[in-house]
Amino acid sequence: MSSPSILSSCFSSSGVSFFSLGCPEKMSLVISPTFQHILRVLNTNIDGRRNIMFAMTAIKGIGRRYANIVLKKADIDLYKRAGELSEDEVEKIVTIMQNPRQYKIPDWFLNRQKDIKEGKTSQVMSNSLDIKLREDLERLKKIRAHRGLRHYWGVRVRGQHTKTTDVVVELLVYPRRSNL
Repeated sequence: MSSPSILSSCFSSSGVSFFSLGCPEKMSLVISPTFQHILRVLNTNIDGRRNIMFAMTAIKGIGRRYANIVLKKADIDLYKRAGELSEDEVEKIVTIMQNPRQYKIPDWFLNRQKDIKEGKTSQVMSNSLDIKLREDLERLKKIRAHRGLRHYWGVRVRGQHTKTTDVVVELLVYPRRSNL
């Protein structure tokens, strides 16, 4: 075990570098100088303290399975912390997420298959996911499909019972008649 004088010199707040004093390079309680607590990827803040596979799920449109396959294609350790990634590794991950078909990720794994406008299969993430969802709902309302009308009225869309639930929405759909 190290003597107290070495430990106190390692943790002193004088202008001396931590690594120049001969202190061990990896300590369990000390964060490396290149560690990032927050990463910015695809317009989303990612927590650097979490495992990269689970930290990527903070991005809209990316789940655990998609994050897992992207990291395997990028040859990055699944249990590495997100803050430990280098800039090159982050760029590689973003490239694979944006072009999954070029890296042989199967079509059935992607969340936007046979898009109505372009006819392509792709993975929709981040802000583009919100835009695509809004476009789909507008298209359903425009063609007056059942789902589009239910969205327009603000009632349940997926076949749930509505007789005894959602009293607030029911008042909006069927306003009370005033006795004038």
